[in-house]
Amino acid sequence: QVQLVESGGGLVQAGGSLSLSCTTSGIIFRTKDMAWYRQPPGNNRQLVATITSGGGTIYADSVKGRFTISRDNAKNTVYLQMSSLKPEDTGVYYCNANPPFFRPWGQGAQVTVSS
Repeated sequence: QVQLVESGGGLVQAGGSLSLSCTTSGIIFRTKDMAWYRQPPGNNRQLVATITSGGGTIYADSVKGRFTISRDNAKNTVYLQMSSLKPEDTGVYYCNANPPFFRPWGQGAQVTVSS
C-alpha cells in the first residue's frame, strides 16, 4: 500500500534553515510529479513546491528563492531544503503527488519558525 513518511521538521528561529525528507513506498515514484504541501495553523493545506518526473521545479511565490525541492528516484525520496525561514512558514509539511491523489497522507513534519 502507499506510504508517505515525512521527516526533518523542527523549531528554528527566523532566518534559519531546515531540511525535510519524504520517503515513499507503494508507488511508481519516478513517473510521478511530486510536491510539498503545508498546512498553517487554522488554515487549509496549500501547495508549496512541485518537482516533475523530469526534474522541473515550480514554487509558490511565497517561497520562491528560499526553498528548493529535489528528488532521488533511486531512493523514492523527495526533499525540501528551506532557508531564510519566516514565521509565516510555520505549519505541518506534507508530501504527495501533484495533484495529491495518494492516500493516506503521511503524518507530516511540523515546522515552527519563531520570530
